[in-house]
Amino acid sequence: MAERQERQAGGSVFVAAVLMACACASGCAGSGAALDDSRAADPAGTLRRAADTLVDAGSSKARTSMEMATGGTRVTIRGEGVYDYRGRLGRLKVMLPQDPAGTSEHRPITELLAPGALFMKNRGAGVPADKWVRVDTATLSDGNLVTGGATDPLVAAEVLRGTRTATYVGTTELAGTEVRHYRGTADLAAAAKGAAGAGRSVLAAAAKGFATAAVPFDVYLDDQGRIRKIRHRFSFVNGQRQGTVAVASTTLLFDFGIATNVRLPAARDIYAGKIADR
Repeated sequence: MAERQERQAGGSVFVAAVLMACACASGCAGSGAALDDSRAADPAGTLRRAADTLVDAGSSKARTSMEMATGGTRVTIRGEGVYDYRGRLGRLKVMLPQDPAGTSEHRPITELLAPGALFMKNRGAGVPADKWVRVDTATLSDGNLVTGGATDPLVAAEVLRGTRTATYVGTTELAGTEVRHYRGTADLAAAAKGAAGAGRSVLAAAAKGFATAAVPFDVYLDDQGRIRKIRHRFSFVNGQRQGTVAVASTTLLFDFGIATNVRLPAARDIYAGKIADR
């Protein structure tokens, strides 16, 4: 079952997605024990630098998975696309789950991620097929960590700037690449203070909007310190039903350095009307 609500607030569209695994791989000691020891010495410091390492990498492909659970119902939303870390620009195709009867599928939503903004095409009823819906992510109570059905890859990394506790678990293999597994908890308010520009505002919004600012995570880094996989566990309050929604968001990053060519829509292509409830 999926429930999505939209309302007009302060002249901007507020989109709240309330929708009804990844196995955290065990580390195994290998021949790189000396390198493992050096990384284990300061795991929190290593993770706080992970977002900067992605910016240095330039770009990558991304796959996302977001599992939401409430009232005993679980729904998974998947996405795939590219991201430019230096420009903070991304493009994802997000696949919504089937209807409860399993007889029909939603059209994929194309999402463009930009500093302080989320653009969506095929967003919902009442929006012309050739138009985009624009959302100011700083106005979202989750900072777009959940709303779009996919966590912005760079914001996902910037959550780690607020790492409070972290443990180096060990090495494992991910898609044929040896990676180093860390587990810990980040604080969204601290992450916001450590971020800059658009990242600061969206993380500050999330720190206020989630049920708790503490975010447990598992993250896997390659030899260059680049995130290959990150899994966060968020929780927020569903205002209508007065219940807590648990969200597990997983992002996989690969093919670093590719061309992304993300172009934002022109002003004439952005829909300014009311979005119908679904």
